[in-house]
Amino acid sequence: MTILTESAAVPVRHKSFTSLAKMALDVLYQHRVMSTPQMHQLLTPQASRPVYLLNQLNELRDAGLVHRMRAQGEARGPNRRNLPYLWFLTENGAAAVEEAGELPSRLYRVTPESVAGSRQAHTLAVNEAGLAFVRHAARLRHECGPLDWTPEVAHRIRDGQRRVEDDHVISDAVLHYVDLSHGRRKMLTTFIEVDRATMTTARLAAKVAAYGRLFEYVPQHPDRSRRSAASSRPAWQYTYPVFPRLLVVLDGPRTPTLPARLEARTSDLYALTRADPRLSRLAGRLQIGVTTLQLLQDRGPFEPIFTVLLRGTPEDRPPLTDLYLKHAQ
Repeated sequence: MTILTESAAVPVRHKSFTSLAKMALDVLYQHRVMSTPQMHQLLTPQASRPVYLLNQLNELRDAGLVHRMRAQGEARGPNRRNLPYLWFLTENGAAAVEEAGELPSRLYRVTPESVAGSRQAHTLAVNEAGLAFVRHAARLRHECGPLDWTPEVAHRIRDGQRRVEDDHVISDAVLHYVDLSHGRRKMLTTFIEVDRATMTTARLAAKVAAYGRLFEYVPQHPDRSRRSAASSRPAWQYTYPVFPRLLVVLDGPRTPTLPARLEARTSDLYALTRADPRLSRLAGRLQIGVTTLQLLQDRGPFEPIFTVLLRGTPEDRPPLTDLYLKHAQ
């Protein structure tokens, strides 16, 4: 692998890394920030302790390709060393991955300031949602690996040159999963929105409603005389064979009252989305499920853990596969 040194402006080949180290670089490039336990679960789940993984990460750190810092939060006892390290790429590390050309290029660069910022807990929660799918895929002998989800994917929902936040719905992650049950390959693509109860339920409902706009958004050709039948296709059809199912994953600080709080939040979200005119009109074509991160981790996506929005009742709890039985067109 070609890497860039801090003092050199051009690539210098001076270090050969193991396949695990190279995969760690790719994972950090795609997922931006990961804790040591998350890297361990994703890359060396067969090992009881991440000794070899830490050795590889520290070699990358010595080479100037990765940084680390302690996670925020309350340590167990007075010692902050109980908090895990968070790992992320340096500019040179990102350049090394891009030079290899094996992953789609991402313009965003992680900095110590962004890692330490207010979205740290949210980023780690998105990782945990992806890890839950990977872990249960391994248990069920399905396919979902370290690079099968992509965080912060922007989808345009109207024409214009406004702020990205105004013109796009930005999914916390898009996850690809292959279900191999019954000897068949069933490809499941999921939009994931992670909510840690840091916004009002009304604002969360507005984020869900934006997916209704995405479902119907048709890009406008600047020259009306040159429009064709193809130009009347919704934008999402150029990326996805069917409209992905939306999974809203609720989480928050783990306290004794959290399950009750998230249950109430689910009920409120169910009521608000049912009252939305666009979503009601699209109820037969959009598949949206709500669950908690704890349930997703403990039981997995193929257990009856989802409240389905727009149809049924809040008491209905189907598995994720039921959200894929009816393909939206």
